[in-house]
Amino acid sequence: MKNLSNLMTYRSDVKVVDATLRDGGLVNDFFFTDDFVKTLYQTNQKAGVDYMEFGYKASKEMFDESKFGKWKFCKDDDIRAIVGEKSSDVKVAVMADVGRCDYKNDIVNRSDSPIDLIRVATYLNTIPAAVDMIEDAKNKGYEVSCNIMAISNGQESDLRVALDILGQSPVDIFYIVDSFGSLYPEQIARIADVYLEFAEKYGKKVGIHAHNNQQLAFANTIEAVGDGVDYLDATYAAMGRGAGNCAMELLLGFLRNPKYNVYPVIKFIENYMRKLQDEGVVWGYDLQYLMTGLLNQHPRTAIEFTKNKRTDYSEFYKEIVEQD
Repeated sequence: MKNLSNLMTYRSDVKVVDATLRDGGLVNDFFFTDDFVKTLYQTNQKAGVDYMEFGYKASKEMFDESKFGKWKFCKDDDIRAIVGEKSSDVKVAVMADVGRCDYKNDIVNRSDSPIDLIRVATYLNTIPAAVDMIEDAKNKGYEVSCNIMAISNGQESDLRVALDILGQSPVDIFYIVDSFGSLYPEQIARIADVYLEFAEKYGKKVGIHAHNNQQLAFANTIEAVGDGVDYLDATYAAMGRGAGNCAMELLLGFLRNPKYNVYPVIKFIENYMRKLQDEGVVWGYDLQYLMTGLLNQHPRTAIEFTKNKRTDYSEFYKEIVEQD
């Protein structure tokens, strides 16, 4: 059982990462207005959020720029137009997917970019490619995390090998990513122990990115922070792919650090997030996402179910059980 004092006080090394534009961008193909993005950045300043993830550094060869908003590609000049001279304490992050970005050309030297943190996203079977990306970003002067996706589908032995390889790289942060929203707090506790073992061995930090398929994103995040995980991802109104993520308003309400202020978040949700929903942008917990979470499946079938405005939940369950 965790010591009650761990929940009544705070660790100064905890960092909150706003992933609204990046994970939320998967819902609306990154078509956010400049006003939305600029106000979100200013809100993060007021709320004390440590990092704001603007989106992806996606390959313009693989993805048609005309079909996505600018935050699919996160050009440095577009970020500068939002952050200006970056006098605030909010650091800028972007995600680079293994195999889906031209990192050697599109990620320039840190001294010439407004970006602070490169978040390398990988699966267990692409760790060598991730290490190459990590070394490239680190040599260019960035902070670097490695987000190991879909760990609920991996074996602990494979995870240990991956963390040992990553530990010997210059990466700064290992990330636990519950891509399918299938993990429970007791599983997060065990996984966090493994991550923290290698983090201590190699002098790294650990983060968590949770999905809300079983309405456990917040529970799993606060479980992780109680276990010693420092970097916590959240999104405004839980906006994110499918069932969404850990809600920023829940997380800041929970953290005891006086640097965090939940009121600006509530105000932004009132003025901007509700408007997105009124305009027809759909995300959040529903039965179809629960089902894929229960079965530890990628939510792509549930996303398609949602797009098609289906309501035959029991039929959908039979379909995906047959695929399992």
